[in-house]
Amino acid sequence: MTRAVETLPKAHLHLHFTGSMRPSTLLDLADRHGVRLPATLSSQAMITLSPDERGWFRFQRLYDAARACVRTADDMRRIVLEAAADDAAEGSRWLELQVDPTSYAVHVGGLTPALEIVLDAAREATALTGTSVAVVVAASRVRHPLDARTLARLAARHAGQGPGTVVGFGLSNDERRGDTAEFAGAFDIARAAGLACVPHSGELLGPAHVETTLTTLRPDRLGHGVRSGEDPAVLDRVVRAGVALEVCPTSNVSLGVYPDLRRVPLRQLVSAGATVALGADDPLLFGPRLAAQYRSAREEHGFDDAGLAGLAKASISASRAPAELKRRWCAEVDDWLAGTGDDLADRGTGHLVV
Repeated sequence: MTRAVETLPKAHLHLHFTGSMRPSTLLDLADRHGVRLPATLSSQAMITLSPDERGWFRFQRLYDAARACVRTADDMRRIVLEAAADDAAEGSRWLELQVDPTSYAVHVGGLTPALEIVLDAAREATALTGTSVAVVVAASRVRHPLDARTLARLAARHAGQGPGTVVGFGLSNDERRGDTAEFAGAFDIARAAGLACVPHSGELLGPAHVETTLTTLRPDRLGHGVRSGEDPAVLDRVVRAGVALEVCPTSNVSLGVYPDLRRVPLRQLVSAGATVALGADDPLLFGPRLAAQYRSAREEHGFDDAGLAGLAKASISASRAPAELKRRWCAEVDDWLAGTGDDLADRGTGHLVV
């Protein structure tokens, strides 16, 4: 029996705020604020890039153009509510939405108001959609490490363990920029506040960068981390340390890391004992959302329904959701596998239009 991946209960741990936007919302905001979008964004075409710095520059240019359309608190709330509704429609029970409030602070009165808008929207989205939404505050490699410490302190002030709180601290942007070790102080602040440490590593750069990140930042999860499989010793270290990998197959291919979905080493990582949580990364630019990543695991990598259930449980386990919710959702995964779970449409709130 092949079960629908949309009805498989799961957690979504790697989704960026701007990159979560619906293409229709981007076009609406661009029109509202008089922003002229690059042709690639206005045509809503999926992007395919080279893995070199030129490819990343093009990606960043498109991402910045989309981010420039987010100008008001209402825009920010809309993005959170729609991201939660889209996740709910695909079976996601828990969403950790990653945001750098620096990007929006200028429009809403500062870093703290920017983060609080997102947190308020996360609480509202949780109530409306049935998908619990928490936040990961992310610093950027292209800014000074002291800026990262400022964001870590802000994240620590809003740290919590449930929906509408900050549950993690990340480090994003081009892995080839900045000195990873210089951001260790920011992660020390986050760790002391009980936040999950979830830096990007091991996508654009290989296992050597993963090893550096493990040593200097002591992560709980790695954003991507997929290339750790290129060195068995590094992958073994990841597994032994219990560091989960947020693997985003579609973005790996779109960014030119792998030529096609079959080459993403998903089976290798799982077979080695790694905890793998599938994510969509930036569906605004890369196209497919969360359910498609599970469909790819089935179609390109031969995961049967039991294997998909294992991936879903891994995502729940690696999340920062409260323990009682993790137990409930893992039981729902068992129900899905046994064929006794409710259809997603019966949840009633998963298809909210906002």
